[in-house]
Amino acid sequence: MELVVLLDENTLEPIGTADKSKVHTMDTPLHFAFSCFLFNSKGEFLIQQRALSKVTWPGVWSNSCCGHPAPGESVKYAVYRRLSFELGLDKEDFEIIEAVPDFRYKAEFNGVVENELCPVWIGFTDKVPSPNPDEVAAFDYLNWQEFLSCLKDENCKKYDHFSIWCREEAFLIEKTGLVK
Repeated sequence: MELVVLLDENTLEPIGTADKSKVHTMDTPLHFAFSCFLFNSKGEFLIQQRALSKVTWPGVWSNSCCGHPAPGESVKYAVYRRLSFELGLDKEDFEIIEAVPDFRYKAEFNGVVENELCPVWIGFTDKVPSPNPDEVAAFDYLNWQEFLSCLKDENCKKYDHFSIWCREEAFLIEKTGLVK
Protein backbone atom coordinates (compact mmCIF):
# COMPACT_ATOMS: atom_id res chain seq x y z
CA MET A 1 0.00 0.00 0.00
CA GLU A 2 1.40 3.40 -1.02
CA LEU A 3 0.60 6.22 1.41
CA VAL A 4 0.29 9.94 0.65
CA VAL A 5 0.81 12.68 3.21
CA LEU A 6 -2.36 14.66 3.93
CA LEU A 7 -2.03 18.41 4.57
CA ASP A 8 -4.06 20.96 6.50
CA GLU A 9 -5.77 23.34 4.03
CA ASN A 10 -4.74 26.45 6.00
CA THR A 11 -1.34 25.70 7.52
CA LEU A 12 -0.16 23.22 4.84
CA GLU A 13 1.25 21.13 7.69
CA PRO A 14 0.98 17.30 7.64
CA ILE A 15 -2.12 16.01 9.43
CA GLY A 16 -1.99 12.32 8.57
CA THR A 17 -1.72 9.81 5.76
CA ALA A 18 -4.07 8.03 3.39
CA ASP A 19 -3.90 5.11 0.98
CA LYS A 20 -3.01 6.58 -2.42
CA SER A 21 -5.37 4.18 -4.18
CA LYS A 22 -8.32 5.59 -2.20
CA VAL A 23 -7.44 9.30 -1.92
CA HIS A 24 -8.01 10.42 -5.55
CA THR A 25 -11.78 10.85 -5.87
CA MET A 26 -14.17 13.71 -6.59
CA ASP A 27 -13.46 14.92 -3.04
CA THR A 28 -9.67 14.52 -2.88
CA PRO A 29 -8.12 15.97 0.27
CA LEU A 30 -5.10 18.24 -0.01
CA HIS A 31 -1.94 16.14 -0.05
CA PHE A 32 1.78 16.41 -0.76
CA ALA A 33 3.18 15.61 -4.22
CA PHE A 34 5.96 16.72 -6.58
CA SER A 35 6.65 17.22 -10.28
CA CYS A 36 9.93 16.97 -12.15
CA PHE A 37 10.94 18.29 -15.56
CA LEU A 38 14.08 16.73 -17.10
CA PHE A 39 16.08 18.57 -19.73
CA ASN A 40 18.90 17.44 -22.01
CA SER A 41 21.91 19.40 -23.23
CA LYS A 42 20.00 20.43 -26.40
CA GLY A 43 17.47 22.40 -24.34
CA GLU A 44 14.73 19.85 -24.87
CA PHE A 45 12.57 18.52 -22.10
CA LEU A 46 11.43 14.96 -21.62
CA ILE A 47 7.68 14.46 -21.74
CA GLN A 48 5.79 11.30 -20.95
CA GLN A 49 2.37 9.97 -21.79
CA ARG A 50 0.88 8.48 -18.67
CA ALA A 51 0.05 4.76 -18.95
CA LEU A 52 -3.49 4.05 -20.11
CA SER A 53 -3.98 1.79 -17.07
CA LYS A 54 -3.42 4.61 -14.55
CA VAL A 55 -6.43 5.66 -12.45
CA THR A 56 -5.48 9.34 -12.49
CA TRP A 57 -5.12 11.10 -15.85
CA PRO A 58 -4.59 7.96 -17.99
CA GLY A 59 -3.08 8.57 -21.43
CA VAL A 60 -2.50 12.27 -20.78
CA TRP A 61 0.84 13.78 -21.77
CA SER A 62 2.69 15.44 -18.92
CA ASN A 63 6.07 16.45 -17.58
CA SER A 64 8.87 13.94 -17.07
CA CYS A 65 7.77 12.52 -13.74
CA CYS A 66 5.28 13.08 -10.91
CA GLY A 67 4.74 11.40 -7.60
CA HIS A 68 4.11 11.58 -3.90
CA PRO A 69 6.70 11.61 -1.12
CA ALA A 70 6.11 8.80 1.36
CA PRO A 71 5.62 9.69 5.03
CA GLY A 72 8.98 10.81 6.43
CA GLU A 73 10.63 10.79 2.98
CA SER A 74 12.38 13.90 1.64
CA VAL A 75 10.98 15.27 -1.59
CA LYS A 76 14.39 15.05 -3.24
CA TYR A 77 14.65 11.35 -2.42
CA ALA A 78 11.07 10.82 -3.68
CA VAL A 79 12.02 12.44 -7.00
CA TYR A 80 15.03 10.10 -7.31
CA ARG A 81 12.86 7.10 -6.41
CA ARG A 82 10.15 7.90 -8.94
CA LEU A 83 12.57 8.75 -11.77
CA SER A 84 14.11 5.33 -11.22
CA PHE A 85 10.76 3.55 -11.00
CA GLU A 86 9.01 5.34 -13.89
CA LEU A 87 11.87 6.04 -16.27
CA GLY A 88 14.65 3.63 -15.29
CA LEU A 89 17.06 6.47 -14.53
CA ASP A 90 19.62 6.03 -11.77
CA LYS A 91 20.46 8.81 -9.33
CA GLU A 92 23.89 9.07 -10.96
CA ASP A 93 22.28 9.76 -14.37
CA PHE A 94 21.04 13.27 -13.56
CA GLU A 95 21.19 16.29 -11.30
CA ILE A 96 18.02 17.80 -9.81
CA ILE A 97 17.22 21.10 -8.12
CA GLU A 98 14.04 22.48 -6.64
CA ALA A 99 12.74 25.21 -8.93
CA VAL A 100 9.28 26.10 -7.56
CA PRO A 101 8.85 25.10 -3.90
CA ASP A 102 5.27 26.23 -3.32
CA PHE A 103 3.18 25.27 -6.37
CA ARG A 104 -0.37 24.30 -5.38
CA TYR A 105 -3.22 23.32 -7.68
CA LYS A 106 -6.58 21.63 -7.90
CA ALA A 107 -7.85 20.06 -11.13
CA GLU A 108 -10.45 17.53 -12.25
CA PHE A 109 -10.29 15.02 -15.12
CA ASN A 110 -12.72 12.15 -15.80
CA GLY A 111 -14.21 12.29 -12.31
CA VAL A 112 -10.89 12.35 -10.46
CA VAL A 113 -9.70 15.46 -8.63
CA GLU A 114 -6.07 16.32 -7.95
CA ASN A 115 -5.60 18.58 -4.92
CA GLU A 116 -1.90 18.94 -4.25
CA LEU A 117 0.88 21.00 -2.81
CA CYS A 118 3.38 20.09 -5.47
CA PRO A 119 6.96 21.44 -5.42
CA VAL A 120 8.45 21.48 -8.91
CA TRP A 121 11.94 20.15 -9.55
CA ILE A 122 14.09 20.31 -12.66
CA GLY A 123 16.82 17.95 -13.70
CA PHE A 124 19.44 17.65 -16.37
CA THR A 125 20.53 14.48 -18.17
CA ASP A 126 21.39 13.15 -21.60
CA LYS A 127 20.65 9.58 -20.56
CA VAL A 128 17.77 8.08 -22.56
CA PRO A 129 15.08 6.65 -20.26
CA SER A 130 13.90 3.06 -20.13
CA PRO A 131 10.24 3.56 -19.13
CA ASN A 132 8.19 1.26 -16.92
CA PRO A 133 5.15 0.33 -19.09
CA ASP A 134 2.90 0.27 -16.01
CA GLU A 135 3.62 3.99 -15.56
CA VAL A 136 4.54 5.38 -18.98
CA ALA A 137 2.84 4.68 -22.33
CA ALA A 138 5.32 6.73 -24.40
CA PHE A 139 7.92 9.47 -24.12
CA ASP A 140 9.43 12.12 -26.33
CA TYR A 141 11.56 15.26 -26.22
CA LEU A 142 10.23 18.74 -26.98
CA ASN A 143 12.05 21.96 -27.68
CA TRP A 144 11.42 23.96 -24.50
CA GLN A 145 11.01 27.37 -26.16
CA GLU A 146 8.68 26.00 -28.84
CA PHE A 147 6.57 24.35 -26.13
CA LEU A 148 6.32 27.56 -24.10
CA SER A 149 5.45 29.63 -27.18
CA CYS A 150 2.68 27.25 -28.12
CA LEU A 151 1.28 27.24 -24.59
CA LYS A 152 1.03 31.05 -24.77
CA ASP A 153 -0.80 30.95 -28.12
CA GLU A 154 -4.52 30.21 -27.65
CA ASN A 155 -4.73 29.09 -31.30
CA CYS A 156 -1.96 26.51 -30.99
CA LYS A 157 -3.47 23.05 -30.60
CA LYS A 158 -0.18 21.18 -30.81
CA TYR A 159 0.22 20.82 -27.04
CA ASP A 160 -3.35 21.09 -25.78
CA HIS A 161 -3.44 17.54 -24.45
CA PHE A 162 -0.99 18.12 -21.61
CA SER A 163 -1.89 17.83 -17.96
CA ILE A 164 -3.05 21.03 -16.33
CA TRP A 165 -0.23 20.94 -13.80
CA CYS A 166 2.40 20.52 -16.53
CA ARG A 167 1.13 23.60 -18.37
CA GLU A 168 1.04 25.76 -15.22
CA GLU A 169 4.39 24.52 -13.93
CA ALA A 170 6.11 25.20 -17.27
CA PHE A 171 5.43 28.94 -16.97
CA LEU A 172 6.60 28.97 -13.35
CA ILE A 173 9.83 27.21 -14.31
CA GLU A 174 10.43 29.72 -17.10
CA LYS A 175 10.12 32.59 -14.60
CA THR A 176 12.91 31.12 -12.47
CA GLY A 177 15.49 31.51 -15.26
CA LEU A 178 16.98 28.13 -14.34
CA VAL A 179 16.48 26.66 -17.83
CA LYS A 180 18.71 28.15 -20.51
